[in-house]
Amino acid sequence: MRGRNLDLLTGTALALALMLAGPATAAPDENSAAIEALIPVPEPANVPPPTISDIGGQATATVTPKADVVPAIPAAAPAPAAPADATPAAAPNDVATAPAAPLDPVAEKLREVLAGKLDRLIERKNERKPIEAFYTARNYAPLWSDNGAVNARAQAVIAPLRQADSDGLDPSDYPTPDFAAAATPEALADAEIRLTSSVLTYARHAQIGRVHYSRVSADIVYSLVPPEPAEVLAKVAEAKDAGEALASYNPPHEGYRLLREKLAEARGRTGDGGPARIAAGPVLKVGMSDERVPQLRERLGLVAADNTTFDKALSEAVKKFQAGHDLSRTGTLNSATIDSLNGPKRGRDADVIIANMERWRWLPRDLGKAYVMVNIPEYMLKVVNNGSVVWRTRVVVGKPSMPTPLLSETMKYITVNPTWNVPPSIVHNEYLPALQQDPTALERIGLKVEHNRDGTVHIFQPPGAGNALGRIRFNFPNKFLVYQHDTPDKYLFAHDKRAYSHGCMRVQDPAKYAEVLLSIELPHEGYTQERIQRMFGTGEKDISFPKPIPVHLTYQTAYVDDAGKLVIREDIYGRDARVLAELRGSERRYADIAIERAQTTRHQAVRLQRPASGPFSFFGSLFSGGGRDERFQR
Repeated sequence: MRGRNLDLLTGTALALALMLAGPATAAPDENSAAIEALIPVPEPANVPPPTISDIGGQATATVTPKADVVPAIPAAAPAPAAPADATPAAAPNDVATAPAAPLDPVAEKLREVLAGKLDRLIERKNERKPIEAFYTARNYAPLWSDNGAVNARAQAVIAPLRQADSDGLDPSDYPTPDFAAAATPEALADAEIRLTSSVLTYARHAQIGRVHYSRVSADIVYSLVPPEPAEVLAKVAEAKDAGEALASYNPPHEGYRLLREKLAEARGRTGDGGPARIAAGPVLKVGMSDERVPQLRERLGLVAADNTTFDKALSEAVKKFQAGHDLSRTGTLNSATIDSLNGPKRGRDADVIIANMERWRWLPRDLGKAYVMVNIPEYMLKVVNNGSVVWRTRVVVGKPSMPTPLLSETMKYITVNPTWNVPPSIVHNEYLPALQQDPTALERIGLKVEHNRDGTVHIFQPPGAGNALGRIRFNFPNKFLVYQHDTPDKYLFAHDKRAYSHGCMRVQDPAKYAEVLLSIELPHEGYTQERIQRMFGTGEKDISFPKPIPVHLTYQTAYVDDAGKLVIREDIYGRDARVLAELRGSERRYADIAIERAQTTRHQAVRLQRPASGPFSFFGSLFSGGGRDERFQR
């Protein structure tokens, strides 16, 4: 073997000497034979040795070696052939690697930006790595430009960014770079990353909102799911219409779409368009005279009359209007009827619509095949199944000092003949003062007291017709300990404004409500309103749902009714004002980031604020314990 290697080296040296001596004089065929003779055949010989055509047809050409083949050195004259069983000397550098294709100038600059300057252009840390991975996988090829010019994909996404105000967003939050002015690769790379940043910001705002609910109130909890940056970039990169793909991150709900249309209408209105507003004044009844009567007749479509008397025909027209707008059918012109006739004040309705569009973004994208939705400012509950409203009823909601929270949870079961476990907040704020005045107060209102092992007591009201929860409770466990239930105080449902509870929702027709829900959940069990009413008694009975029903507690001060009319309700909890303040505040660029709050329930907060001594200290210690007390409120 040593001799064979020596022969190989001798032949190679001879070839080099001939190259240095001058140009080859041998015929091409002779050169070919000489070169092939100098190339040893690998063992095992599974790859044929290269021919002169592989080398390029010239004896002096540089050879790009094939895998597992030693590079050939051109020769000018034949050389002794190596023995057939010669084995080449192996060396790590014997195999050459082709150099990678160079990047175009814009891609090269993109690589530089991603390597060290991304934090200057992308503020959110959780977006930097996905952006870097996205462009690395593309070998740093730009997404928004081709050959130094903006492409159709970029133009498609720039359109919704510049028209973001049509979805209640602010176009200034999504700046679009001027690709035409980007004359250098560095400027094009900068424009590339800036547009990518705007696209990701828009997708996030469109899906979960510009304002995080925690900045509005501590009694709002939704499960927000922001879009993944990598998923957004992949979606717009692969979409046939990138602009449409980006706009799809806005809520898909019909209620949102209708508000979007009304926002365009509101912005298109002239300042003095539409009918004149009816002025406020005393309540008008039949027989009274008032200067507003002719205007009221015209608004309600009655034949004009010269007098200003509020007659019976006008009263009937008012009653018909009230019936169509969920107002008490009094037939009198009161403030609630005037507000409904006038609608939103011009110049303000667009703001209210925007605040409501923002809250739509907090809701789950999938509300459920069957679900319950409560609109707190409307004081209404509706059941939706397969996209259609199958039933609705009036509700009483929390008073402004104890508002009904906003949330999405699932109803798991119904309790017939519920027990009311009095929460500590009601004990401390209402019952302790009453007990100080009258020690028999609890007994007289049907409340019972049980002594716990730790020395505290549990106050509750047994099932019955006079129970504060009525005959049925609808349970969807949540951190705020609220639910829906019956009530013995039926007279409250006749009021136009029904904010009287401690946070729970009192349902006007609970037996029918139970029938509707059970017909969806247990359609073959035969639960009718009459059957449920026959279950009323003194013992608790739970009816579990095979599949929990989503319950969405919402705050829609602006919505479109069945007649296609924009309805704006009173902002009873001040939610609109708070959302708009955050959208316009000095820290608006960070408004979509959650803020930390002390995680205490309203009942725990009451206990923490209770004085340690004083006239109620004895009762305070008596009723201070027991997690059971906090399970339910009304």
